[in-house]
Amino acid sequence: MHFFLKVWRQKDAKSDGHFMSIDAKDISSDTSFLEMLDIVNERLLEAGDEPIAFDHDCREGICGTCGCVVNGFAHGHQKGTTLCQLHMRSFSDGETIIIEPWRAHAFPVLRDLVVDRSAFDKIIQSGGFIAVGTGAPPDANAIPISKEVADLAMDAAACIGCGACVASCPNASAMLFTSAKLSQLALLPQGHVERAMRTKNMVGAMEQAGFGSCTNHGECEATCPKEVSVNFVAKLNRELIRAAFVR
Repeated sequence: MHFFLKVWRQKDAKSDGHFMSIDAKDISSDTSFLEMLDIVNERLLEAGDEPIAFDHDCREGICGTCGCVVNGFAHGHQKGTTLCQLHMRSFSDGETIIIEPWRAHAFPVLRDLVVDRSAFDKIIQSGGFIAVGTGAPPDANAIPISKEVADLAMDAAACIGCGACVASCPNASAMLFTSAKLSQLALLPQGHVERAMRTKNMVGAMEQAGFGSCTNHGECEATCPKEVSVNFVAKLNRELIRAAFVR
């Protein structure tokens, strides 16, 4: 297959960026998107040019490391798919593909397609954990949790923290990420002790990081590779109201 790439190139956070046109020939239809970038980088190195910088790790849709905007869609046009799971057979032969980094004030570009997502780490550090003493591991089923609640907590825990929700939101909001990380703990008995403090701290860290507000566009759910529901955003709002009345 033959593609015409327009890739965002930026030396560092302080430099101006630009689109670089690249002719990508002889790409197998079975090649993943990241493998295609690997092939392009090998050819750039052979020509004496700088390779394209991009984030990647597991390449199995698990770690949340990879991610960029492809033709206007975070992680590409396929629903429920990370960038590393996107294959070139989903594009048309001869298609022009525009590749950009996440665009958000809280995600400054470090180089090319690599952005600084440490703002997510600060949200987790502020309260995305359980600090109470739980003692030895309890026996299975010792703490009664209904299947409905357990399944819902697992649905929230499916978030891999890739940042696609922020990149796709017109307000660059991190509400889907924050609500998922908050909800997975708030739903379970072990997370009830620090429930109010966790909510205040995580929402405060999110606002301090410079993320925008949620205005219910729904783009976050549409582009989330793990299809995390916006219903968790509603739960975050309920938790925030509840926390306001807890001393």
